[in-house]
Amino acid sequence: MTRTHPGTATDHSARTIDPDLLGIYLNDHLAGATSGTERVRYLARATAGSPLGREIGPLAAEIAEDRKTLLAIMRNLGVPVRRYKVGAAWIAERAGRLKTNGRLVRRSPLTTFFELEMLRMAVEGKAAGWQTLRRLAPDHDALDARLLDDLLERARSQQQTLEQWRERRIRSTFERPGPATADSP
Repeated sequence: MTRTHPGTATDHSARTIDPDLLGIYLNDHLAGATSGTERVRYLARATAGSPLGREIGPLAAEIAEDRKTLLAIMRNLGVPVRRYKVGAAWIAERAGRLKTNGRLVRRSPLTTFFELEMLRMAVEGKAAGWQTLRRLAPDHDALDARLLDDLLERARSQQQTLEQWRERRIRSTFERPGPATADSP
């Protein structure tokens, strides 16, 4: 059995969580969760009735639930919500819809592809946040390790779903049909 000395990297008893830094960190994740929730809802509405829409709809509900869970975790930890960060994220997500993707009147295939890619990265960031909290859980009674494990597993599943759809859309987004030749059927 190895012994550790107080203050070493493996000694958890001499450490406490800095509430100010944790508050900033969680509010930054809440801002990201707000933006991601709005974006996935927008994508679900834009693709409603399609195979993508049928899969994104339930995913949007999960992502919204994850945001609510983050708020509950923040409440349990006594971390106040910084409304200005949430508001700024909401505004930034709405402003991001104004960019053009080569089409003015109808939705570009690039828009859907880019949204899938951005959501994939957002879920990866969310998973990193859950991992961070999971690492802190053994030393903090207000963090439920089992809940964080479940959230991590769900984030991994969300990442898989988004990546599968992103992969499926690569060719249809970027490739044009070639000119017909005499040999073409």
